[in-house]
Amino acid sequence: MKGIYFDGQGAIYREDLPMPVPGQEESLIRILYAGICNTDREVLRGYRPDFKGVMGHEFVGIVEKSSEPFWTGRRVVGELNAGCGHCIYCRTSREKHCLERKVIGMDGKDGCFGEYMTLSTHLLHEVPLGLDLREALLTEPLAAALEIPAQVHISPDRTVAVVGDGRLAFLTASVLHLQGAEVVVIGKHPEKLEQFKSMARTWMPEDAEHTKETFEIIVEASGAPSGLDLASRLVRRQGMIVLKSTYAGTVNVDMSRLVVNEVTVKGSRCGPFEPALRLLEKGLVKLPPVEFYELKDWEDAFRSRAFKAGFLMGGNED
Repeated sequence: MKGIYFDGQGAIYREDLPMPVPGQEESLIRILYAGICNTDREVLRGYRPDFKGVMGHEFVGIVEKSSEPFWTGRRVVGELNAGCGHCIYCRTSREKHCLERKVIGMDGKDGCFGEYMTLSTHLLHEVPLGLDLREALLTEPLAAALEIPAQVHISPDRTVAVVGDGRLAFLTASVLHLQGAEVVVIGKHPEKLEQFKSMARTWMPEDAEHTKETFEIIVEASGAPSGLDLASRLVRRQGMIVLKSTYAGTVNVDMSRLVVNEVTVKGSRCGPFEPALRLLEKGLVKLPPVEFYELKDWEDAFRSRAFKAGFLMGGNED
């Protein structure tokens, strides 16, 4: 099997990977499209130093075998975190926090940057028939954006800032815009900020440096350690910073500022897939087209400056 394998030090394109075999409660999925997330780039920088295996966690595929016959032949996306099923987190609908969980492409479980993968069947979600599979590829990051209003009440008469101008920031701004909130997006790339102008005011870092405007809620989705420092300077006293970025290494931020100003810092990870699929099916959230590559060209894909890059392995199944 062809795939991109992380050996603990770096990524390698291989054509000799073993065909995955589904477990008792798993499904075998033929991957059609896979998307590159900033977290995948952080894996290469040491974010998951103990991981060895096939990378990737954003995918669309066709189920070829399943522990539940209903799923065979269906077009699916799937969640990342497979819990143990019996701990306090799994028993209270918090499987993504299971201490023994396996995370596809990052922790104890091969991911989707290969021709096939296996996944716990209960983590599958069917792609609606009318939804283009290339758009369905956005389900996982859109679900992550939807986790924000699931965690935090956002009044539609509030102005919310988003730090970052990449894919997750775009989907976050889209979700906040749909809720009626005024959105300010702060990013470093003028060409990317242009994509936000239909739903947000846009600032460059120098605008943020000279403004007197502050925000009750700021979403940090830059994928860079500097994003938290910027957010900490723009958040109001007793305001909230919602952290979406994951990256290797540590962050240098003035914690006294957060303490003295009584700022709440809220971590936010994976979110609900079904609402994400509904929004995509209705065409309410769209991302600029994905730039697709073959697996063997993975280095070019990871270097791509496109708004979103990914891999085409067996598409045209719409």
